[in-house]
Amino acid sequence: MSTTSSPGEPDGPGAEYELPRSSFLEEIDNLTGIEYRMTPDQEAFYDLYARAHLRYAHTMLGDKDAAKAVVRRCYSHLALNWANVLKEESPEAYAWKLLKQRVETHLRMVGQPSQMVQTAAFQQAARATLEMMRRQFAVMESALGLYTAIAGLPERQFDVIVMHYVLGYPSPKIANIMGIKPDTVRSHRRLARGRIAIKLGLSLDSAADENEKE
Repeated sequence: MSTTSSPGEPDGPGAEYELPRSSFLEEIDNLTGIEYRMTPDQEAFYDLYARAHLRYAHTMLGDKDAAKAVVRRCYSHLALNWANVLKEESPEAYAWKLLKQRVETHLRMVGQPSQMVQTAAFQQAARATLEMMRRQFAVMESALGLYTAIAGLPERQFDVIVMHYVLGYPSPKIANIMGIKPDTVRSHRRLARGRIAIKLGLSLDSAADENEKE
């Protein structure tokens, strides 16, 4: 399991993305009829990833209450199946996959295609990406083309772009959250930036990406 995050990272202390453990423990109590107590490793996992999962879900859904409900259900599932979760090659990757499935399930339930709901995230990512890559994309008069380019990225590349440029996480933190290696995160980001540049007909300075803050 990954190490704790540093205080300076985006999911540090703050009430905006608090999701008290009691919120999902009460849900488990109601389901099982008994008082549920988390093990120390469950508590550590929750402290490491719950806030980041909530921030991502909120970005995708555009509704904080809905995001909290989705994440609460995710952690209820993880708690009730913790022994099996620990048998996974990467509990972090399992939890990330579960979160994304629950987000998609919520979107289907409310009858909103994910592509439409994610437009807000695309716009956020586009603005942030333009800022981070302003030297390469300074010729653009509008970010509209960039929205489309980001929307067309493969799933993992899109996730990395959102996690890095929108939520502000460095590569090691993204790797922890998604259950993949930091080098894989950096590779996804480089590929995503390259795809975006190609779709926009721009030349991307690879050195700028290498020197970008991790």
